Amino acid sequence: MQTKLIAIDLDGTTLNKQAQVSPKTKAVLQKVQDQGHIVSIVTGRPYRMTRDIYDYLELKTPLINFNGALGHIPHQSWDKEYQVTFSKEIAFNLLADKKRLGLKVIAAEGKFMNLADQPNNFIDDFFPAKLEAHQVLNHLNLQEDPAAMTMLVDKEQLPDTVKQLEKDYGQDINVGVWGGPTPILELSPKGIDKAHGVEFLAHHYGIKRQDIIAFGDEHNDYAMIDYVGHGVVMQNGTEQLKSIANDITQVDNDHDGLALYLEDYLNLKDA
Repeated sequence: MQTKLIAIDLDGTTLNKQAQVSPKTKAVLQKVQDQGHIVSIVTGRPYRMTRDIYDYLELKTPLINFNGALGHIPHQSWDKEYQVTFSKEIAFNLLADKKRLGLKVIAAEGKFMNLADQPNNFIDDFFPAKLEAHQVLNHLNLQEDPAAMTMLVDKEQLPDTVKQLEKDYGQDINVGVWGGPTPILELSPKGIDKAHGVEFLAHHYGIKRQDIIAFGDEHNDYAMIDYVGHGVVMQNGTEQLKSIANDITQVDNDHDGLALYLEDYLNLKDA
């Protein structure tokens, strides 16, 4: 079989409901690589929340973080590494306008940068529950442009906040809304999405678009699923994403949907 590039989202896709990779999924992904295919994580997560998963899967491929804004190989210097950012002045403006916009927590991140304006344990491990002085998001600590910003928003103000952000900064950033009940907004550099990261991987490996398989479940996977030759949406994915999928897994992320699909699609059961 022609070598495939397999781009895997994490939350809701590769990870189960406990945010873990099951032994079955790990075994199948290893078998996929043993057959000569390329597996790469493409996630909205920051590097700090992806490193352990990458290591657990024993990957050596480039890792795409921040929905395509960061491409790198963990634990090594790589001359093709990239990070796309937007102006830190946007972060400063949002801090000053926090109350009017209904922003409860504001975080700014880069590959090794993780700053928040206040501690919060609303989502485990996402926003810092405690902050040292050097971790506070302010003019003193934010010395470089961020690759991503994440904000906890007043739920009732969420639609108006999105409209205002797009009006004020739409020429410089993308505004993404998390699915589900959590009122979280993601800001990323304008024109950057997971498809950008997948295209980078494809060029690096010399893989044709029709030989790329991608798995996802949420709004931030839309561009990637639409771009690749074979876009697979999880059974637990959004209806909007399923509407553009080439295929849908038979079972969800909590029942090894990705692993079972790959076993069948790549004929791995007897390999």
